Amino acid sequence: MMPTLLQINVTANWGSTGKIAEDIGRIAIEAGWESWIAYGRGNPHSQSKLIRIGTDFDMNLHGLQTRLFDNHGLASNKATKHFIKQIKAINPDIIHLHNIHGYYINYEILFDYLKEWGGPVVWTLHDCWTITGHCSHFVTANCDKWKATCYNCPLKKEYPASFLFDRSKKNHKIKKEKFTSLDNLILIPVSNWIDNLLKESFFKFTTTRVIHNGIDLTAFCPKEPSSFNIDKYAIPANKKYVLGVAGTWTKDKGLYDFYQLRKILSEDIGIVLVGVSDKISDNLPAGIIGIKRTESIHELSLLYSNAIAFINPTWADTYPTTNLESIACGTPVITYRTGGSPESVNQSIGLVVEQGDIEGLNNAIMEIINCTNVRFKQSTCRDYALKNFDKEAHFKEYFEIYNNLINPKS
Repeated sequence: MMPTLLQINVTANWGSTGKIAEDIGRIAIEAGWESWIAYGRGNPHSQSKLIRIGTDFDMNLHGLQTRLFDNHGLASNKATKHFIKQIKAINPDIIHLHNIHGYYINYEILFDYLKEWGGPVVWTLHDCWTITGHCSHFVTANCDKWKATCYNCPLKKEYPASFLFDRSKKNHKIKKEKFTSLDNLILIPVSNWIDNLLKESFFKFTTTRVIHNGIDLTAFCPKEPSSFNIDKYAIPANKKYVLGVAGTWTKDKGLYDFYQLRKILSEDIGIVLVGVSDKISDNLPAGIIGIKRTESIHELSLLYSNAIAFINPTWADTYPTTNLESIACGTPVITYRTGGSPESVNQSIGLVVEQGDIEGLNNAIMEIINCTNVRFKQSTCRDYALKNFDKEAHFKEYFEIYNNLINPKS
């Protein structure tokens, strides 16, 4: 009888975590497993069998309760109880959690069931929400209360925002009790940075194994210049530019750092930002070209391939795949020393500067331009990506874990 994998994530086959779950499910199917993905929002298509947890109404109600009471992850009672009945019918061999935040599931009810079930649970940690009483990224507030217990949360109005109450202390206590209650749990942080944080949290005695995210190296690869740059995005012919890419541009993604960089960067070098909203596009400083979105990975790869460097001035990140995409396209990365972002960069394929060091960003750009050896060259970057960023190799590591969990060595 074929083994059965059930993954749980806020999305299925869209967004970064949803695509990771989809790829893991695909590899499971190719290995002869039955694959299910349970998700909280959207109307996705998948190679795996899908279960939606709750409805739009349930999700909106969960969001409202979060805004009022700061009880994110503790609503959706009915939807979660119904989902548990579906888990029992599926009877999985492995349950693999991803993001269980996102207004769709009650983690207290879920973990009470997982403890009763007693089977192996794998949990990929894509951010820091799991170990805090509220936020998903605490570094922007330079907060370390989570190491003992959260209280008076400085990020109460950040995702998942609460506009009235601060339950961070109680939330942290519940998470610690429930998340450490399982005897057969292995945590998969996506960066060494998160792994080190876990050792300072209530998970300090839980087994962990780092598995970095990977990318599709056939899609993201060096591409020759194309006229689309000029005709479609108004990038002047032969214009040198640095590139920034984000799904949503915010202060934490470094939007205003690019504004400051523009003030000191040579006028001969342009700045191109992909992923800007209409509002941001209408207010960009002169010398910054805003692209709302590209129409294909091919176009995005062209933008990566023909940039001087990819600039990632992020203030809160775990292991950004945009870094990997740029390096795979042969373009070096300049990033802040933020979270797990520097883990994909070494001195041959990029540079790391301190957070907020705009002059450092400018100097790094000039260092790349003026370099005359093999550092930062297209072939150097591409070769490194081929050896380190292949998503197929990374996601297959999960199956070593799965097999060890369901067929433990005596």
